[in-house]
Amino acid sequence: WGEALSGLLGLYLLLCAYAAIGLFVSSLTSYQVVAGIGTLVILAALNYLNQVGQSYEFVRDITYWLCISGRSGEMIAGLICSEDVIYFAVVVAMFLSLAILRLNSTRQYAPKSVTWGKYLGVIAGTCMIGYITSRPMMMCFYDATETKRMTLTPKSQEIMNQLEDGMTITTYVNYLDRNAYLGIPKMVNNDKQRFKQYLRFKPDIKMKYVYYYDTVTNNPWLMNRYPGKTIKEIAEEEAEKKGWNLKQLLTPEQIKKIIDLEPEGNVFVRLIERKNGQKAFLRLFNDVEIFPSEAEVGVTFKRFVMELPKVGFLTGHGEPSITGQLRRDYLLFAGEKTFRHSLLNQGFDTEEVSISGDSDIPSYINILVIADMSKPLTEEETVKLNKYIERGGNLLIAAGAGKQDIMNSIVEPLGVRLLPGTLVQRKVDILPNSMMVNPVPETVKELSYQYEFMWLTRKFKVNMKDAVGLDYTTDKGFVVRELLRTDSTGCWNELETRDFVNDTVVLNPAVGEIERMFPTALALSRMVGDREQRIMILGNASCISNDGVAGERGVPVANYPLVTGTFHWFSYGEAPLDVRRPGGPDDKIHLERPDMPYVKIAFMVVLPVMLLLWGIILMIRRKRN
Repeated sequence: WGEALSGLLGLYLLLCAYAAIGLFVSSLTSYQVVAGIGTLVILAALNYLNQVGQSYEFVRDITYWLCISGRSGEMIAGLICSEDVIYFAVVVAMFLSLAILRLNSTRQYAPKSVTWGKYLGVIAGTCMIGYITSRPMMMCFYDATETKRMTLTPKSQEIMNQLEDGMTITTYVNYLDRNAYLGIPKMVNNDKQRFKQYLRFKPDIKMKYVYYYDTVTNNPWLMNRYPGKTIKEIAEEEAEKKGWNLKQLLTPEQIKKIIDLEPEGNVFVRLIERKNGQKAFLRLFNDVEIFPSEAEVGVTFKRFVMELPKVGFLTGHGEPSITGQLRRDYLLFAGEKTFRHSLLNQGFDTEEVSISGDSDIPSYINILVIADMSKPLTEEETVKLNKYIERGGNLLIAAGAGKQDIMNSIVEPLGVRLLPGTLVQRKVDILPNSMMVNPVPETVKELSYQYEFMWLTRKFKVNMKDAVGLDYTTDKGFVVRELLRTDSTGCWNELETRDFVNDTVVLNPAVGEIERMFPTALALSRMVGDREQRIMILGNASCISNDGVAGERGVPVANYPLVTGTFHWFSYGEAPLDVRRPGGPDDKIHLERPDMPYVKIAFMVVLPVMLLLWGIILMIRRKRN
């Protein structure tokens, strides 16, 4: 009811504004057609007023506020904002006042300067009220939706309430960036709307925009169009074509004196700064949404109020690199800045860790990743790893076919063993060593909600190439749960075939090949002191690689939830940020398909006839009067 009434209020106020505008125009002329056309002209002007003077900050705020386009949208969606209510009240009052002044001017003589002064006074007063009431400090809100979907989730609200001191969000816009249009002056107010929910809880956030030009990494086609030319010459030619005022843009030398954005690729990026010196970047992403959602924004703010987990990636034994772009590397899920689901953008700090020589696992590392090693640990390194495990550190271990001998020395003390061979299954259109493994619903629901949407709701699977089966016992003090496993039939551990492209795999029990269901991901946990230690063991390292996370076109697989869900479990729910909302209570449809003809008759026959009869009766009564 609250949401419905909020929408009706928005429509009512919009109609009041239309009526006031029509009344004012009617006071200007006695011709109804002229009044109708004049009303439409004013409505059109108000509708496009937000495109006037957008290059000038003060003018931009006034004209944006005066624009009537979409003004009732939030109320129809269920959010009542004081700015919108005041807007309609003031606009109605303005046009009624102008109508009164117009009618008085036809009956009372007054100098034109006085009359026009009154008109301008009304308009100026309206603009002043609009400018003041549109400041974040002056706004108040009421979310009339049943599930409060128009408000930040409770966890985000809690984070915002902890940000006590001042904060500035500076948006750096490179005019040579392919996403520059999202932050140019005429789009600034639209861009600020993306932070309206956050300004509601922290209205002292300041938003700044800095414009410059420099070489970019995400617009190679532009650079290729101007071979042999300097960045200044490229900017000058682009400015001439697109009408930029190059003098208003900072040069590469000038922007570098303020901030070095080369590590970010000189692309559209925001820098969030607090008065206490804390800083964090908020980025755009290469997906259909582009802008960060509440999850990414919230976890960026969360960095300021608590210490989020640090992830260490073991190096020195041929492991995948977290900065490399090869298919086996881990850049995409560990630190790719333009990938929404990378650990970097979900609240985790990552670094490579070496335990050779005098180096040890730093005490601040909360999660250690050991993946796809090409050579075993030395005795000294094993001791260091065991110390980390004994102190209760969380651990991700991943290995595939051919690495069993190297990795078994690490997982066997935990009660797990990598089985020999390579898992294969009979399929028509996919190589036999490319496994489509299934989530275990009970474990998924128990460990992390991050797994659920893609795996249980959308029925996606996880793709594992050259995976191995896992065998385990429960006598090492760990609670062991299977997270992923193969089909129960048509799958076995292939011991003979090596070339899965040209050779045909055949089950041969005589050499130890067994057809059964194999677990390929195990979640281990135990109490160490007052804290639960969590370990994830994957029978495949490529499923979280650059190639695995990106997935294959046309194949309904989702590997990235394996990363986000596992690290959400590792961080005890701290990151990624949980921004789930309760489901709506009205989730049932009581109207069945056989009922539709009756609905059609009611709305297309009965209701129009009733309206027609009511109109006829009204017309007859008026004629009698």
